[in-house]
Amino acid sequence: MKKILIFSLLLALSASFVMADSINLGNFPLGKYLDDNYDAVWEFTTGNIRILSPAGAVLYDFNGKTIRDFKVGLEGSNPMITFSCDESERSYKFVKPLTKPDLEMSIQAPWDSDYSVTLIKQ
Repeated sequence: MKKILIFSLLLALSASFVMADSINLGNFPLGKYLDDNYDAVWEFTTGNIRILSPAGAVLYDFNGKTIRDFKVGLEGSNPMITFSCDESERSYKFVKPLTKPDLEMSIQAPWDSDYSVTLIKQ
């Protein structure tokens, strides 16, 4: 049963690769996740990713930005998305461990040290 589930997830995720300037999270878990270090809420919806204040004000919206190398896939058996954004000059990676409600986020910027944090499910 587990193999069938993983195969189905792989098949669905492989069909969800998208071109530049488009965000399609496919089967990646949607919702809101808190970055406690920056008091920012990452919001994942079917067609967009936004960064919000805890009060709900939009701090950054990836919609309409130049998104490159957007991929939905697996890291081991965990759902994962990766992409880079020209405007923010950063590369992002989000991994959703199957055994936890939270997300693991890594950000790389060429001018700064890498940033990794566990985003807490809201």
